[in-house]
Amino acid sequence: MELYYSFSILIVLSAIFAYVNARFLKLPATIGIMVIALLVSLGLFATNNIFPHTFDRFSKLLNDFDFADILMGGMLNFLLFAGAIHINMSDLKEQRIPVVVFSTLSVIISTAIVGLLTYYATHWFKLEVPFIQCLVFGALISPTDPVAVLGILISVRYCKIRRTVTKRNRPGRLIWMERVASGNLLNY
Repeated sequence: MELYYSFSILIVLSAIFAYVNARFLKLPATIGIMVIALLVSLGLFATNNIFPHTFDRFSKLLNDFDFADILMGGMLNFLLFAGAIHINMSDLKEQRIPVVVFSTLSVIISTAIVGLLTYYATHWFKLEVPFIQCLVFGALISPTDPVAVLGILISVRYCKIRRTVTKRNRPGRLIWMERVASGNLLNY
């Protein structure tokens, strides 16, 4: 039952974050909710240092999660379906070379940047996280970049082809990078 309550709290917090974003920040939904969640997480992290036993139940719940199983077994299917359901194959076929080139290069560059920033940020907080695991984190985060960008492009009514290229490069690189990240890199 504790898992049920945790998901209920998560949904309520997401709704509150979405309201705060729509009312005050006025950022695209995915970016605004992520910014607020990041600020709240940093606040909880600071609060936990001041009052160390306040969030022990939540820490235990998070430690009991099998994140790889939840992500790969439950959420990945829905993420891929949501990203691929509106694909216009003729637009994608016209733009296949830019899609392949930009998606491959962007995921490699984004993985490296996020991995390096994560590595230095964790060491700044005096957490010893190996560089390879920071790269895995970068590989898992990188495929979500077009989701945030797509929200911005649609809100400014960007041209159809650019919208197609931006949205369509997500599913392929999501599968490839998460297979690499979940299978091979963690064995080092």
